[in-house]
Amino acid sequence: RMIHVINTAVEKSGWGNQPKGVYQGFVNYYCHNTHVAEVADVAIENGKPVVKKVVCVVDCGIVVNPLGALTQIEGGVDEGVGHAMYGDFEFEAGIPKAKNFDRYRLVRMKEAPEVEVHLIKNELSPTGLGEPTLPPAGGAVANALKAATGKRIYEQPFLKNPELLEVPATPIIG
Repeated sequence: RMIHVINTAVEKSGWGNQPKGVYQGFVNYYCHNTHVAEVADVAIENGKPVVKKVVCVVDCGIVVNPLGALTQIEGGVDEGVGHAMYGDFEFEAGIPKAKNFDRYRLVRMKEAPEVEVHLIKNELSPTGLGEPTLPPAGGAVANALKAATGKRIYEQPFLKNPELLEVPATPIIG
């Protein structure tokens, strides 16, 4: 099942055929008996990385509610990208600095990438869909940033990493 999900993600994302200046990152993931593959397209605009699009392929067995599945997948990807790029939950003397969402940076609508969803059709029992698309989003973005900058990013939020501050217009792949 995972091989089929990966092959579909490669095909649907146009892996390796992006225009100049668009960098791709890939991740596959398994949880709640659900198979997920995501490809993130990242561009560098005004010296900053911008997540343009995420292709997400999911095999969660029979999809009982297609519209509900679509919104869960899109929301999971958006939230995963938001946490990876912007989410900054800081502590001071062991106390959270943000005690409410007005002090916690989330992804804004204008920053949310296009999310293209592909569901694998089969007759297997339905499985989990609430969580499986969130964790791989950050990994796919991190891998795209590695392709763009030549540097592996290990700490979130990505936009606070010194490696990503003022990325050169023509990244050097190392």
